[in-house]
Amino acid sequence: MTIDPGLPVALAALLLLALTVTMYRVGRLPSSGSTVVAAVRAIVQLSLAALVIAAVIRSLALSILLLIGMFTVAVVTTVRRVEAPAAWPWATVAMLTGLLPVIAIILLTRTVPPTGAALVPVVGILAGNTMNGHTLTCRRAFAALREEKGQYEAGLSLGLTRAQAIHEVIHRRVPEALIPGLDQVRTAGVVTLPGAFIGVLLGGGSPAQAAAAQVLVLLGIMAAQTTTAVVAERLIGSARLLPADLRGSLQP
Repeated sequence: MTIDPGLPVALAALLLLALTVTMYRVGRLPSSGSTVVAAVRAIVQLSLAALVIAAVIRSLALSILLLIGMFTVAVVTTVRRVEAPAAWPWATVAMLTGLLPVIAIILLTRTVPPTGAALVPVVGILAGNTMNGHTLTCRRAFAALREEKGQYEAGLSLGLTRAQAIHEVIHRRVPEALIPGLDQVRTAGVVTLPGAFIGVLLGGGSPAQAAAAQVLVLLGIMAAQTTTAVVAERLIGSARLLPADLRGSLQP
């Protein structure tokens, strides 16, 4: 089964976008126009991605360059989302620490062949979810540090170091950031049929092959997000991965 671009897809996309905008207005949600902008961006970006991937996927070297570019965009996106653009080197460290071991495992176990056609979709999914895990971890941690500054200062007054006082505030927020990823793993095949599973089926693979591919991707996402969250927590505690306002206010 394949889904070819054409009038049916265009019609379905327009109807789905119209439904989204309508519900924004019915629910009196702000910025309904942002959904249109997001849809246009998705169409343009995916069209360009299709052209680029078709051009580079047969070359491992070009595929690796493409993945580096995708990862760079992920870093830029997450530091903007958490309002800490100056901390991009540390965000890169946290995300690479989560992503690289997972890539190494899937390559060393030969579950994914070292080809562009295999690496681009798998690593792309892993990188995107690693970005999401980093964003959720930092947003929750930074919100906690802003809302509970009194607890942070109380920790300092009791003799805790800055890192220890930050840890007391943010540590319970880290598991919250991992809940979406955990729920995705827990409900796979019961509540949802995730993307990799559907992709293999649409590509002509058997249900068993689809399940194997999805298990690999889901466990890889869980490992990458957990590692990234733990490393990000350490970097926040050492005052390296912080937005400008917290870097100035969290004085030891």
